This record gives sequence, structure tokens and C-alpha cells, in this order.
Amino acid sequence: MNEVKAKDWDKVITARHRLFDLRLAEVLEYRDLILLFIKRDLVVQYKQTVLGPLWFILQPLFSTVMYTFVFGKLANLGTDGVPYLLFYYGGTMLWTYFSTTLTGVSNTFLENSAVFSKVYFPRLTVPVSKTCGLVVKLLIQFAILMLFYAYYMLKGAALHPSPWVCAFPLLIVWIGTLGCSFGMIISSLTTKYRDLNQLLSFGMSLLMYATPVVYPLSGTPQKFRWLFCANPMTAPVELFRMWFYGAGEVSPEMVLLSLAVTVVALFSGLVLFTRNERTFVDVI
Repeated sequence: MNEVKAKDWDKVITARHRLFDLRLAEVLEYRDLILLFIKRDLVVQYKQTVLGPLWFILQPLFSTVMYTFVFGKLANLGTDGVPYLLFYYGGTMLWTYFSTTLTGVSNTFLENSAVFSKVYFPRLTVPVSKTCGLVVKLLIQFAILMLFYAYYMLKGAALHPSPWVCAFPLLIVWIGTLGCSFGMIISSLTTKYRDLNQLLSFGMSLLMYATPVVYPLSGTPQKFRWLFCANPMTAPVELFRMWFYGAGEVSPEMVLLSLAVTVVALFSGLVLFTRNERTFVDVI
């Protein structure tokens, strides 16, 4: 039998031998599959629920009411003059997108091991679809926030939106990339070290309180300010408040540091993820 040459096929799948052989172009080729994954995640999550997609709205609202009572009324923490509802809802909305993206992507290999072991497709399509699918949830919550925003503006609240509000899509990309990058790093480790999943759920709870979600950065002690500035989620959250409310503290150094961490985490996540996908079936 004559050997079939590669040029006789429409697509040739070969093993990856180089460390930086990421093949990102393949992800674009499988964009239809990404859309199918997004649809699957949205349908499965609320398929047998009574309220369905209304949970997109109710979850941050319940959290906002609780934060308003505990941190606003009982602890009497300041909000830089921003109404409680807008302050807590905005912070919760952004943090939820980051945390759900990170935890969702971190389970990529464990949740899809049966599919990955049977058929080939770029594994990166799964974390990409998870990150993009959660944007739908974020945009629904953002639309509700804008209704509250309009209400407070009509009431004469001291809100000073900036022209930078038009850059909000870039902020979404920034937060999504940050969550997806760390998620890919963790997913590459959890295939071998399963107890990291337990540590992740605990760590995310602690990290939220190390991020100015329920308090402004201006309310943190000055001697510990460097610790909050080192948190890469601090800059996006404070920028959001700065752009939409006219409140918040963000230095250029803080933004550059967060962007640098995002770039390093993205590169590290891609390398570890693509390297791990070669052998994860044997480990799982």
C-alpha cells in the first residue's frame, strides 16, 4: 500500500513536540464549537431550575443587600460617597465574573476528561468558551446596574461618569483574561493534585476580602496598601468605580502591575495548559 502523504488530507493532526507550540490559530478554526460549548453551559446550568436565567440577576442582588446590611449599616464602612446599591452591586458583578471564570476554567480537564480522551479538538476551546459564555451573565447584570444607575442619577446622586466608560468592554476582556489565565494554570495542576480544588474554593473566599469589593481602596490602612495594590483585581475594580461613579483610587503603577501580571499569567497558563493536555489522560 502506498503511503498517504499529508497533502492528500484536508487536515493533518500531529503531536506537539515543542514547549511553545501553542497553535492558537486552531482555536479560531473551531469557533463554531466554542459557540456550541457556550450554549451547552448556559442551557445545562439552568435547565431544571424554577427561575432559570433570573438567577443571573437575583444572585448579585441578594449579595448586594447582604453587603449593604453587614458592611454598610453594621460595620459602617464608607463607599466614597457612592450609593450602597451601586457600590456593592458593581463590585460584586465584577468579582463574580472573575471568580466564576477562574473556578470554571480550573475544572476543564476534570469535567471534560471523558470527551478529551475520545475525540480531538483544540482543548483551549473549552476555557475560551467558558470565559466568553460568562460574559453573557455579566452583561445581563450590567444592564440591571445601569437601570439602578439611571435611577440614582435622576435622584441627583453625586455620580460623575467619565468618557472612559466607553472602555468598559476592554475592562471585561482584562478581567476575563485574568480569570482564564489563572484558571488554566490551576487546571494544569489539579489533574495531578486533586486537593487543590478544595484549596481553591477556600482561597477565592479569602481573596475576595483582599480585593476592594465590599470596601473602597481609600478605606484600607496605609501600611497595608501595597498588599492590596499587588492584587491584580484591585486595579480593574477601582477603575470601574472611577469611570462610572467618579470615585476610587488608581495609580498608573497599579494598572501597569496588574497588566503585567495578566500577561505573565496568560503566557504561563497557555504553556502549562498545552503541555498538560498531552499527558493528562494518563494521570486522570
